[in-house]
Amino acid sequence: MTHVGIIDYGLGNLASVSGAVEHLGHRATVTSLPDALAETDKLILPGVGAFGDGMHNLDRRGLIEPLTRMVRDQGKPILGICLGFQLLCRQSEEFGHHAGLCWVDGSVHRFQLDDPTLRIPHVGWNQCHWTRAGVLFAGIPQDALFYFVHSYYMQCPDDNTVSAYCDYGRRFVAALEKDNIFATQFHPEKSQIHGLTLLRNFLERA
Repeated sequence: MTHVGIIDYGLGNLASVSGAVEHLGHRATVTSLPDALAETDKLILPGVGAFGDGMHNLDRRGLIEPLTRMVRDQGKPILGICLGFQLLCRQSEEFGHHAGLCWVDGSVHRFQLDDPTLRIPHVGWNQCHWTRAGVLFAGIPQDALFYFVHSYYMQCPDDNTVSAYCDYGRRFVAALEKDNIFATQFHPEKSQIHGLTLLRNFLERA
């Protein structure tokens, strides 16, 4: 059984993420306490909301330095989801310029779409084309459907970091894997069987 620390920084669907982890037979602890997170095997950084608010809340709760130490120095596996995925990068242009955690070389931009039939935010089911099965997509068919809710997307200059793309008026990064850092723009906890398979892969293979 893997003990997962789900990082509570005041933004995110914590109950559905912890429920999915426990449904898969693992232990979930939802907490904002660095000492409690340090006692877990792996971390999940969920999130719903604005990038600036997310970084502010992480800083206000004294989580940035302890999490950086756990992830970057100690190599603890982490899965970022939706806003948590975006916070891993260097910067975002959402409501101004904001610095991120800088764990991944990427930047976050608002969708600018030419197709008037495509609405922002991007909400709903879309195919993900994985470029390497890696850890997250092991056992998941190519172009499987996952559930998205977002108005901003990540650009990542390092193709070796990207593990999946999605198309919504333009191609954008849907998932990444870099050493012990994993992340998805979509919500695996809301993506039914393929989402649960991806979560299980992180919990049992990362």
